[in-house]
Amino acid sequence: MAASATPRPSLILPRAASHSHSQPSAVGLTSDRVAASRRRRGDFVFVVNPSGANGRTGKQWKQLLPLLRTRLADQCNICECITSGPSHAIDVTREAIKDGADAVIAVGGDGTLHEVVNGFFCKGSPVRALDRGPDHSTALGLIPLGTGSDFARTFGWTNDPCDAIDRIVRGVKSKLDIGVMEGPNREPHFFVNVADIHLSAKAGYFASMYKRFGNLCYVFGALRGFWGHSNQDMRIKVNGGEWGTVHKVTALCIGNAKYFGGGMKITPTADPFSGNLEVVILQDFKWYDFLLKLHRLYGGTHLSVNGVSSMRVQSIEVEEVTGSGGIFVQSDGEHFGFLPTKFSVLPGAVDFFC
Repeated sequence: MAASATPRPSLILPRAASHSHSQPSAVGLTSDRVAASRRRRGDFVFVVNPSGANGRTGKQWKQLLPLLRTRLADQCNICECITSGPSHAIDVTREAIKDGADAVIAVGGDGTLHEVVNGFFCKGSPVRALDRGPDHSTALGLIPLGTGSDFARTFGWTNDPCDAIDRIVRGVKSKLDIGVMEGPNREPHFFVNVADIHLSAKAGYFASMYKRFGNLCYVFGALRGFWGHSNQDMRIKVNGGEWGTVHKVTALCIGNAKYFGGGMKITPTADPFSGNLEVVILQDFKWYDFLLKLHRLYGGTHLSVNGVSSMRVQSIEVEEVTGSGGIFVQSDGEHFGFLPTKFSVLPGAVDFFC
């Protein structure tokens, strides 16, 4: 029996020293890619958030790396990138794609995946390899090791990294839809899971301050979000049509996938391969409505509840009626800003290991 290939040393990309527009160096990736081309092997870049899940992600990754090398040694070169702060995953994903990586795999939770997805784009356009030809594309992968891992729930995946490695080894890919958000005086921003407006977005903003408490952060965020909350009238435009008013909106959620907030099945019919987004609107909910109907929100059976409506769209624009400028918007659990915002979908934008 032939000897197995010697595992390739992991690669840690350096973080840019300043917040200037310069990108992190990718010399290691470039030289590895050239060497790999001689062996006809691909480069798989694993973007790891070591602080995810209160530091558990970093510890699990160290235990996982030997297994990963064993399973993928004959298939690809494993390039490791340990992120060092906010937006680092965006930077290194862009550099990896430019250098011709065959796959970028997010290792962590929904926040890490969100940044990696945004790294597939720059100034609203897809990032391309500089010298791999027009037919080359970089695939997206996920090893879910985060606190919520809500995107993974849409596929019925658990946080078992061995299952995730099996998916990557099999190499089965599908064209994944990506959501787009556009606000005033901002470059387009991208999401892969759920974007949301008003109460849920405000609760998510506060929940991010309590991540050290695990999934309890969503409870604390909801309690703070309810403090001083009032339902608001909003104007919406669907698929470029006429503007209409939706009264007493508690939350408006735009789903490319199904779950958010640590397992709440808020957009239960969303399908990230359909070319559509599911919009679910909660109207005139009081705090006690959430207590009474929470089990239906988590179970995804709330679409028949009074005050809940849904629709499938290719785009939706949302703005305030009052113009106060204080209605929160978030995407994939990350604070985006405030209304007005336009949401749309890029069908089949990225190859995804599934």
